[in-house]
Amino acid sequence: MTKRQSKPQGTLRVVLGDQCSATLSALADLDPAIDTVLMAEVRAECTYVRHHQTKIVLVLSAMRHFARALRARGVTVEYITLDDPANTHSLRGELVRAVARIHPRQIVITECGEWRLAKDMEDWHDLTGLEVDIRPDTRFLCSIRDFRTWARGKNNFRMEFFYREMRRRHGVLMDGDGPVEGRWNFDAENRKRLPKEVHAPAPPAFPPDTITTEIIAMVRARFGDHFGTCDGFSLPVTAADAHKAMADFITHRLPQFGDWQDAMKTGEPTLFHALVSTSINCGLLTPIEVITAAEAAFRAGTVALNGAEGFIRQILGWREFVRGIYWLRMPEYGQLNALEATRKLPQFYWDASTRMNCLHQAISDTREHAYAHHIQRLMITGNFALLAGLDPVEVDEWYLIVYADAYEWVEMPNTRGMALFADGGIMGSKPYAASGAYINRMSDYCGSCHYDVKDAAGERGCPFNALYWDFIARHAARLGGNIRMAMPLRNMERMPPERLAQIRTRADSLLAMLDAGQAI
Repeated sequence: MTKRQSKPQGTLRVVLGDQCSATLSALADLDPAIDTVLMAEVRAECTYVRHHQTKIVLVLSAMRHFARALRARGVTVEYITLDDPANTHSLRGELVRAVARIHPRQIVITECGEWRLAKDMEDWHDLTGLEVDIRPDTRFLCSIRDFRTWARGKNNFRMEFFYREMRRRHGVLMDGDGPVEGRWNFDAENRKRLPKEVHAPAPPAFPPDTITTEIIAMVRARFGDHFGTCDGFSLPVTAADAHKAMADFITHRLPQFGDWQDAMKTGEPTLFHALVSTSINCGLLTPIEVITAAEAAFRAGTVALNGAEGFIRQILGWREFVRGIYWLRMPEYGQLNALEATRKLPQFYWDASTRMNCLHQAISDTREHAYAHHIQRLMITGNFALLAGLDPVEVDEWYLIVYADAYEWVEMPNTRGMALFADGGIMGSKPYAASGAYINRMSDYCGSCHYDVKDAAGERGCPFNALYWDFIARHAARLGGNIRMAMPLRNMERMPPERLAQIRTRADSLLAMLDAGQAI
């Protein structure tokens, strides 16, 4: 804990673990002469779900490095470490202690990213007797208020139209009033299968310094029973290193990202992906910095438009969109279960003990790296959860636990809305259900799998095939009015009844194995 000299009362500025940004709104008018920044490592934030060990290291190390950077600017920082004997291990507890020590005239904080914490903040005024100024998070490019305005009068929300509005508002990849080259979306050009001879360049690694090394040891000691490992930790934990990682992506991987952003390959979990989401989501990079760099590469002719647009869409489109949906529909959104899915999460989501090679690869990579790219998340682990009818509450918690870039505002809409269709179509226009054929087309996983991707009904048939058709049949009435599901429904209707019965019998046996706790 920092020892303080007496000085005039000022403002207590609270900085959360995912707010390690010099441009944070809570710091905008900071006066180093009289103000104090409070940052606290608390057990409650490490354990409200059993976060991946790598994520805990990332956040705590980013916090300590950010506090050091603030002090270098002459800012007084009250920093509470996890092993401080007086630590109450809750944010509200540390706030109360800080107010008693410092006697500030007011509290300033930037709005948080999770509903549970926002509800806790509602009584911080009564708790402390001080004015609490909760400021908008201006690091996002669409405020919560602006998203509510855009959403007004809409029952369903489509990212594509929101994305176009954001492109216009911020002048990104625009040519006058229209999109560059006359098209908004190049998604159709971004679904190529990766040739065997193509290998992605390795992303840069950032070896732990003294601060990070100390945190790794602490996490192993205190949270060693959490999912995953922090062995080999090499993520950026400072803004300077995050910018180096971004520049490396723009130079070495973004030029090929567009063609193969949906591809999957054994032994190459990162491929051509940016790996900047961990840095953006904890504040080391701002979205506009990343968007500007990607557009500049396109304008300079070093990156094709399909790559720049596909990458920018993930940040300016999806990232802003899911945050808007979260704050628009919470807390009810967290209880939605439109497909009435109740099956327990299988054990293999934790230990990768499945003969389905695609799931084994994606989950093994996740355990080791706290990372999987968006197609592995959506079309492997998410697709299986959808087809098998896994409980959205358990799936939500799994995604929040296992990824270093996961915070509830971004995780829940992607999981409950995009992957599981549990919101009934609020966010996505159709369930993202797929058979093994999709996985075979976009990866090399099927060639070395125990199961036959071309079979659906046999004992060695790919479980994705049987579960896919069972899912379509099981929800046919519910999905009948969905124009984007018309083709699979017609294909099912054309299937000989005895063939469909065989496939559904195979699906029943697979689901019974899951219910019995058996690996498949």
